[in-house]
Amino acid sequence: MNTVTLTIDGVSVTVPSDYTILEAAKEASINIPTLCYLKDLNKIGACRLCLVEVAGARGLLASCITQVSDGMVVKTNTAALRKARKLNLELLLSNHNRECTTCVRSQNCELQALCRELGVDDYTYDGMKNEHTVDELSPSIVRDNSKCINCRRCIAACNNMQKIGAIGATRRGFATSIGCVFGRSLADSPCINCGQCIIACPVGALHEKSSINAIWNAINDPEKVVIVQPAPAVRASLGEEFGMPMGTAVTGKLAAALRRLGFDKVFDTDFGADLTIMEEGTELLNRLNGGGALPMITSCSPGWVKYCETFFPEFIPNLSTCKSPHEMLGAIIKTYYAEKNDIDPRNIYTVSIMPCTAKKYESQREELGHDGLADVDAVLTVRELAQMIKSAGIDFVRLPDEDFDDMLGDSTGAGVIFGVTGGVMEAALRTVYEVVTGKTLDKVEFTAVRGTEGIKEAEIDLGSRKIRVAVAHGTGNAKKLLESVKSGEKSYDFIEVMGCPGGCVTGGGQPIVSAKDLMYCDPKTLRASALYGEDSGKKLRKSHENPSIKKLYDEFLGEPCGHKSHELLHTHYEPKKKYR
Repeated sequence: MNTVTLTIDGVSVTVPSDYTILEAAKEASINIPTLCYLKDLNKIGACRLCLVEVAGARGLLASCITQVSDGMVVKTNTAALRKARKLNLELLLSNHNRECTTCVRSQNCELQALCRELGVDDYTYDGMKNEHTVDELSPSIVRDNSKCINCRRCIAACNNMQKIGAIGATRRGFATSIGCVFGRSLADSPCINCGQCIIACPVGALHEKSSINAIWNAINDPEKVVIVQPAPAVRASLGEEFGMPMGTAVTGKLAAALRRLGFDKVFDTDFGADLTIMEEGTELLNRLNGGGALPMITSCSPGWVKYCETFFPEFIPNLSTCKSPHEMLGAIIKTYYAEKNDIDPRNIYTVSIMPCTAKKYESQREELGHDGLADVDAVLTVRELAQMIKSAGIDFVRLPDEDFDDMLGDSTGAGVIFGVTGGVMEAALRTVYEVVTGKTLDKVEFTAVRGTEGIKEAEIDLGSRKIRVAVAHGTGNAKKLLESVKSGEKSYDFIEVMGCPGGCVTGGGQPIVSAKDLMYCDPKTLRASALYGEDSGKKLRKSHENPSIKKLYDEFLGEPCGHKSHELLHTHYEPKKKYR
């Protein structure tokens, strides 16, 4: 690796020769302010806040796009730079909706933080503002362009990373606006509701469509039995909203907090994940024996499913017919649980806590329900749940650990790792291997499908045959994988796809990490480590070993992929138009 040595604010630093000044400054423990920059995603030098002085240069340079060179002398904190940065912030504020106290991103806004850091205490340029309407038609995402600063980070997430292209920049100059083609709503665009644009946004221009009031109303309705279930990845991230270190598992506190919010039962989507493996694993074996299209592709991620329906409809027959884990558990709650406890299903209100904004869209799909009732009535993101906990005055960090409620709150380690890219594949292989071979796995970890590489491949020996598997996370990687299958370049038996990079641990409903913090940490890795740690600490680590799952089949479902489970736990998909 070639390196260069440069001087930044009097500090000598040696870095790889392909580094930018911004990256080199980080190595020298110097933070240069940014707004449009997002590590590995958006380096366009548009906001002009990362300006630096370089000896010999004719003017100020954007550090996020200027490559280092040997002997370079850089200054990051001069009077001219401070003045330029403050001026650029004031110009951004001149066309910004400054109702900060009611903004969803108040106290977690990069623009607000920079104004404090750089001493912006007045509105110097308080003139005309562009008129904007709020787009609230999507079931998952709200766009408020009155708060947009045209940093284009959302465009980079949607176009460059996810390869969807639902949004872009329109018009020019002062009138520039970020939105969909022909002024359409997100609801009428190819948007897959993944929410990666929200995670990328530094301000409050994008946020999830809130379900908080509807859920408070249900909790306060004496006629309703309100049942909640959190997804695996929620326990790996919720603590961040309360100042706990990234990667802290808060499973026991999560269960306790949900109980204190007033939910009548606190079950666990991990149980639904174990149930999914029983159905999906059996479906895979049936297909391997000639009972359906191969490769079979997972259907747990609603953003991925909609992407497939919209961009690759020819692969719809390959999708597993299994509902996602929280939808499966919702269906069981409104049938088996209701029957066992003599409750009218119409009086049950099911709430899912998800790391995903696409789950809000998924819960409204007509294909997901039974007897005129939706499997899941409402979905909260991790951010929304944190807001509810705070508004209820619950001291989350000091809560004692509690368990989920019996049976539908029981799970194995296989269910936990659904929140990580490769986790669904690994959980399925743990069960499929033992069912096919009749042998007990000496080591349950399938490390070949772990990690954050965009596309992972492996060959698994099932004794009587070998199967080729692949894992992709983020729809940009899914596109590459599917195109290789279409061309005949690659051949697989089983594919896992997660709509978000890293899987659910970095879903669109997770806590938002600032661009500055992302330069020093990797949420994908830290949150995943929490889930793998919980998996390794479980007494039972294979879905088919869950005694509550066995009881459910014995008492109610009969057998995996049987008549009753097909009726309740499986669904279908249809091609969708890119533009409505």
